[in-house]
Order: sequence, then C-alpha cells, then structure tokens
Amino acid sequence: MVLFRRQLGDVLRERRMQRGMTLRQVSAEARVSLGYISEIERGQKEASSELLASLCSALDVPLSDVLREVSHAVAVEEAALAPIPITVSTKVAAHRGAGEVVASAA
Repeated sequence: MVLFRRQLGDVLRERRMQRGMTLRQVSAEARVSLGYISEIERGQKEASSELLASLCSALDVPLSDVLREVSHAVAVEEAALAPIPITVSTKVAAHRGAGEVVASAA
C-alpha cells in the first residue's frame, strides 16, 4: 500500500537537504517542533495543510511543487505495485498439440 505521508516526508527531507538546512533551522523558521518535523519526514505523522504551508515557506518552495513531486512519487510506487497480467493467446494454444499449455508473461 502506498502511503502519502511517507512520500511527503521523503520529498520534504530531500528539499531540506538540497537547501543545506538542518531540522533545527527548519524548525525555527517554520515555528514547528524539531521532533514533529522529524516524524513527518520519516512518514510517521500526517502534516496538516497549515503545517505543510509553514514547512514549504521555511524551505522556500511552493506548496504546489511539493505536492506535484509527491503525486509523481505516489504514481511511480503504485505502478511498481500493480500486478502484471499473464495472457494466454488462444490462437497459439489452438495451433499446439492437444494437452499443451502455453502461457506468456509478455
């Protein structure tokens, strides 16, 4: 199962590290406890919209950019978890001898 909060935490951590900021610096700038930001980055806590706006402001990144990155990460993870159907060609099976089973993962 894809967890939005885990993807959000990964994106926020990556943005913070790109800016060369510590949790302490983001905490002071956003006026949010260091421990709570850490839990958000690790995907253990959900961020409210107000908190997310404060974090984005502290990181000097538009909220829309963060949400777009998270949306992309969720889509990639969903695609990786999607089952791959195995199809059996009835044309190939009809041309084979009786009793043969043909399956393809292609």
